[in-house]
Amino acid sequence: MIALRNDCLIFQLNNGESVPCSADMIAVEVVGESDIMLEPEMLRHAAASVFDYFKYELARQSVTIGEFSLALEKALHHLGYTIHTHSAEDQPGQVSQADLGQLASETGGSLELLFFPRLRHELRVRLRNSPRIVRFHGLRGCVKTLAGTRRWTNRCEELQDQIVEYLRGCLTAETAAQGDAPQNDCALVVE
Repeated sequence: MIALRNDCLIFQLNNGESVPCSADMIAVEVVGESDIMLEPEMLRHAAASVFDYFKYELARQSVTIGEFSLALEKALHHLGYTIHTHSAEDQPGQVSQADLGQLASETGGSLELLFFPRLRHELRVRLRNSPRIVRFHGLRGCVKTLAGTRRWTNRCEELQDQIVEYLRGCLTAETAAQGDAPQNDCALVVE
């Protein structure tokens, strides 16, 4: 196992991946979409303070992007800045999204061999944060990619139904396996 640098924390991304980052690296990503201008020095010091809070005061090795951005938002608020770094989709218990078209292109058009197991894995990743809604978008493009066609055909219609039924079955199986009542309230949207 590779040792983590002293100036890094492991940041857990919404897609389930974990990335080691320093405070300087993450501050640009978290505040990059905010609509107010912050002095770079102010942002760097605020991010370093939040980083130190998680790393040394809480003695944590990993943190989610949502936790870090919320703490950075609070720190900047105490300094007189009002920003909103998180969206409703990043908050636990809200909406978790995935792009079916991207999943289809990642599997290279291998329908049964790679696509369906990858789809189930993606659903599991989305369910980790106990969202109210799991939304898969890009179904039409995904189906065309997997079917290898430019026009919508009867085969596309069948494949679309197969994907939706597969996701429904996976959601039912995953929520039953976990046995958590909050998980059972999760809605599935496929469009």
